[in-house]
Amino acid sequence: MLWGVIGLSALGFVISSYVTGVAFRWVRPDARWVPPVCRMEEETCALVVFTPQARLFGPPNSLLGQIFYVALPLAMLGGALEVDWARLALQAISLGTVVLGLYLTYALLFINRVHCVLCYGSHVINTSLFVLLLLA
Repeated sequence: MLWGVIGLSALGFVISSYVTGVAFRWVRPDARWVPPVCRMEEETCALVVFTPQARLFGPPNSLLGQIFYVALPLAMLGGALEVDWARLALQAISLGTVVLGLYLTYALLFINRVHCVLCYGSHVINTSLFVLLLLA
């Protein structure tokens, strides 16, 4: 299970890093080094990064995602699953990412009317991490 969390977190970190780079304009949304299936198009997916929903708590959501994807495996490696309150805290934070993902998916589909494969992928990763934490 730990390796699953590490793998999913690594993938989530890569996606979040790309989106954060686009949000701060450090990376072009259609950068050639990004695999075509993951590239953001200027007219659609990249626009999502600049909507109010992309910064619900101030900084870009993707930046907070980067922190989550680093902190979760580190907490597990530090033995957080062995302590009841720490395990519950990780599960609660992870549940928060799932609930937030549901809202952001709603915003993609019904407010912004844009499809973002990377966004959907991140929400699937967060849901998978939550399930793994529940099984821990």
